[in-house]
Amino acid sequence: MSKSVEFFFDFGSPTVYLAATQLPKIAERHGATVLWRPFLLGGVFKATGNVSPATVPAKSRYMGDDLERFAQRYEVPFLFNPFFPVNTLALMRGAVAYQQRGRLDQYSEAIFSAMWVTGKDMNEPTIIAEVLGAIGIGAEDFLVAIAAQDVKETLKSNTEEAVKRGAFGAPTFFVGDEMFFGQDRLDFVEATLAAG
Repeated sequence: MSKSVEFFFDFGSPTVYLAATQLPKIAERHGATVLWRPFLLGGVFKATGNVSPATVPAKSRYMGDDLERFAQRYEVPFLFNPFFPVNTLALMRGAVAYQQRGRLDQYSEAIFSAMWVTGKDMNEPTIIAEVLGAIGIGAEDFLVAIAAQDVKETLKSNTEEAVKRGAFGAPTFFVGDEMFFGQDRLDFVEATLAAG
């Protein structure tokens, strides 16, 4: 059986962005597959009673510095989004829809870049349309895609499954039944993949 790591993600988390820049390389080093699992972080917070670190001022300040440290370590561009927090419901439904269409890589790259590299206001439909238009996804296509009932149900199901399996935030990774939380735990993900 081939090795895999499930990656439960929401574009609204800067630590998810950082993880997404590293996880594919880690998986490749160990002959593993990344299984991208879009979920809704707000739904996870509601179900578990967790809250965003941004709601705790001291933690928020610390995390800001920590995000910069990791971006430098990973040698990736990073800009904390000035419009944070962003309601990601439409964006995450889009992730499900374009995953179904085989375009998740392109879609995710565009959304991550807009959120955490160029700092666009992804609460604004016109900005979303502009970002997606640049990769050939029209605004009407996006609206139709995210309105599909199976897309809505898949996002809800992914979120409920993650919570049932122990997730309380993002990013959450599973290698088999073993769960890891946070992009700063990627070394444990890698060690587990290496152990086979």
